[in-house]
Amino acid sequence: MTRLLITNDDGIDAPALVPLAKAMQRFGHVAVVAPNRERSWIGKAISRVDAVDVTRIERDGIEMWSVGGFPADCVHVGAFGVLDSPPDLVISGINIGANRGTAYATGSGTLGAAVEASNIGVGGVAFSAMSAGDWTEWVDWVRTDAATEMWTRLAAVAADIVGTVLETGIPTEVDALSVNLPADADSATKRVVTGLARTRYGALLSGTNGRYRHSYDGILHTEGDLAGSDFEALDAGLVSITPIRMATVAPIAESLRSRLETS
Repeated sequence: MTRLLITNDDGIDAPALVPLAKAMQRFGHVAVVAPNRERSWIGKAISRVDAVDVTRIERDGIEMWSVGGFPADCVHVGAFGVLDSPPDLVISGINIGANRGTAYATGSGTLGAAVEASNIGVGGVAFSAMSAGDWTEWVDWVRTDAATEMWTRLAAVAADIVGTVLETGIPTEVDALSVNLPADADSATKRVVTGLARTRYGALLSGTNGRYRHSYDGILHTEGDLAGSDFEALDAGLVSITPIRMATVAPIAESLRSRLETS
């Protein structure tokens, strides 16, 4: 029987979690192991010193484990605790908001969990939903009953993609697949394999008198040509599927190499 592990970075109360779990049940056994609260932008952090508390709960008939740690912790708790051995695939999401571009890819807890799966020899797929309209209004709306149809529809699209991944596997040179879904995506929405747009933050923290808080004023600046990127695809209303390799070697100019190296 196929065994799937589902996690996220929006926490055990995230509105997409139950619809996603239900959509994935058609493939086999589904274990839901998620942080006990929102852990966005935590990347693939791992708890090292503090103990990680795990509590079994049930939501709408779905058995879940609430973890007092990070998304990547949930991968390990799920793979070696709840399931006793690694699953066939780790599914992370569906995130509230897109994770497109390099800046989000390196900071996202949603993507961090999918990448951590590769460290235990398991494929990982991260799903994120692009906001529709004003962000502040949308992020409140997605947690209401009115958004249930959207999450159910997006979960069905995610399940279709997972079905393909289970059939084909994820290439060994790919750490994770990052899938960004337009909020209105359905089974008929065109899907494209994309590159990762080069992006930068501005100032994410602002404050005075020794206290700084997160600010969205610094998000998000694109750099270079966006052709073929996840940014271009989402802006065109397409589903973007980006194969991610986090730890790799970049080419450098020979002039710089000659200055860095010593004989």
